[in-house]
Amino acid sequence: MNYLEPKQKAPFFSLKFFLLAVVFFVTSGVAHAADTIKVGVLHSLSGTMAISETSLKDVALMAIEEINNKGGLLGKKLEPVVVDPASDWPLFAEKARELIQKQKVAVTFGCWTSVSRKSVLPVFEELNGLLFYPVQYEGEESSYNVFYTGAAPNQQAIPAVEYLMSEDGGGAKRWVLLGTDYVYPRTTNKILNYFLKSKGVAKKDIMETYTPFGHSDYQTIVADIKKFAAGKPTAVVSTINGDSNVPFYKELGNQGLKAEDIPVVAFSVGEEELRGIDTKPLVGHLAAWNYFMSVKTPENKAFIKKWNAYVKKNKLPGGSKRVTNDPMEATYIGIKMWAQAVEQAGTTDIDAVRQAIGGQTVQSPSGFKITMDAKNHHLHKPVVIGEIQENGQFDVVWKTDGPIRAQAWSPFIPESAKKVADWTYPWVCGNCTKAKF
Repeated sequence: MNYLEPKQKAPFFSLKFFLLAVVFFVTSGVAHAADTIKVGVLHSLSGTMAISETSLKDVALMAIEEINNKGGLLGKKLEPVVVDPASDWPLFAEKARELIQKQKVAVTFGCWTSVSRKSVLPVFEELNGLLFYPVQYEGEESSYNVFYTGAAPNQQAIPAVEYLMSEDGGGAKRWVLLGTDYVYPRTTNKILNYFLKSKGVAKKDIMETYTPFGHSDYQTIVADIKKFAAGKPTAVVSTINGDSNVPFYKELGNQGLKAEDIPVVAFSVGEEELRGIDTKPLVGHLAAWNYFMSVKTPENKAFIKKWNAYVKKNKLPGGSKRVTNDPMEATYIGIKMWAQAVEQAGTTDIDAVRQAIGGQTVQSPSGFKITMDAKNHHLHKPVVIGEIQENGQFDVVWKTDGPIRAQAWSPFIPESAKKVADWTYPWVCGNCTKAKF
């Protein structure tokens, strides 16, 4: 039965009630949406980069929970929006657009590889979003919409090579530049080629090799390295990324390539990547970062304690074997800095927050007060070189006395040197020491 005959009109009170209900529903929905501040988390949780990026998602959620437990920001709770671009570089851009346009996130923390960052960069610039990028990279970039919390080359690659050239580092004369075939390894090695040339290293003493993402057969490459190293002290600079590190390090062990023979220094291998590897054959090989889990500071002790509690509470895979590492610390610092900027600005407005981020400082787990450079959007960071131990941790063998200002553009590349108005060489501020933390 039709309750309204064709010639009848709905009673006025019914129509009024209906309109009021619609208004209430719409306004209450808006109010509910405004009760939280959405935060994007853009990391590969599947594919070749999941081995490295999953922990960055986890530590981001830990930092967000920590802020919420203290009352949130501006009287609102943070709402994480986690997406999985699945180690698919074009999908990163698609997910970034979704986070900004559809989810209306106030900020995004994400990416690992430079190819993923390059993929999303036009999206963040077009839509005026904010990205915090937490991993060491090749430099040669400075964006109004990105804050770089990982290391620039002068905070990792250049110091590591100088260490290996030194007597303490083995006095290397020949160099193997081994990386995954994409922008970060190729650009970093371009910088290192210029740098090595400036130090008198001949072209014939540099071997440069690249492998695709997910590469697993390093038998021939390791054999070639051993052959190349004959006759001169040789070091390997590894910019291999993702799960390819596992078969590479296993092959080093299989062929008996020990650190005292040919040391390998890695820029993308930390505690997380070593967690699934038998590290006994790798003892003495190196990694250069800005933080290690083994750093002995009160701040790091507290950071590790928070992480272990979070892992246990949320029953994360790996349980008590989970570790902390450099990109996790960089993620944590970035979230803290963004939160401080929001509080200072009194709003989540992108332009206001961006202005407030420059100059923010955070007492980091590494024990240093870390500053965001307002001019180039990079952190001032310490440089730390560690040796792999049997337990998968690193023994610190060299470090700078304090944080170093990042160079977004390399002074060693002629076309980039023109963009460097305020760089000073040497890259290190003050003296360096071999003393452990």
